[in-house]
Amino acid sequence: MKLPGNMQQMMKQAQQMQARMQEAIAQIRVEASAGGGMVTVKMDGHKNVLAVKIDPEVAGDVEMLQDMVVAACNEATKKVDAETQEKMGGMLGGMGLPPGLF
Repeated sequence: MKLPGNMQQMMKQAQQMQARMQEAIAQIRVEASAGGGMVTVKMDGHKNVLAVKIDPEVAGDVEMLQDMVVAACNEATKKVDAETQEKMGGMLGGMGLPPGLF
């Protein structure tokens, strides 16, 4: 099925914008900590944990350590979401789409 010229151009622009957004998301790197910095997590834009740093002082209390790792991961996820929204909002701002669509 062949689309009209204008529609075909719009689809091409949308695909290019999607590729740029994916590249921007892939570049995101965040760091979050819990327990006053005793556990630090680094995460990328696809929410893959890249590194976990644990202060040896907390290593003895397993339950507390587990809670801090979970808290740091959750905080890193929130930061990735916020950065993704910010980047996508900037890219999509000129398109005239309603707020909150992405």
